[in-house]
Amino acid sequence: MADNVKPRVKVPKSASAGEVITIKTLISHTMESGQRKNKAGEIIPRSIINRFTCDFNGQNVIDVTLEPAISTNPYFEFQSQVPEAGEFTFTWYDDDGSVYTETKAISVG
Repeated sequence: MADNVKPRVKVPKSASAGEVITIKTLISHTMESGQRKNKAGEIIPRSIINRFTCDFNGQNVIDVTLEPAISTNPYFEFQSQVPEAGEFTFTWYDDDGSVYTETKAISVG
């Protein structure tokens, strides 16, 4: 994982079965659109997080395709129903082929 790319995720530690929870994610990434030039006048290559997914116990919760207009450090906040105890898996896909993953467990009580 590149030093400048850091995923952060906030998920409640527990929920009631069937409860809808709010999930917050942010990934630190410079997100270069490929439309700017450096001091030498050369185009800076595009480098963005181009896709974000979240799965719960292997079932997809959200799948987002990102375009060059996305801001630096993309932030997502969304809701998900928690049917049972399990694990959320968050995945960010970078243009350079890097994949960044974070997991968070949630218990049901």
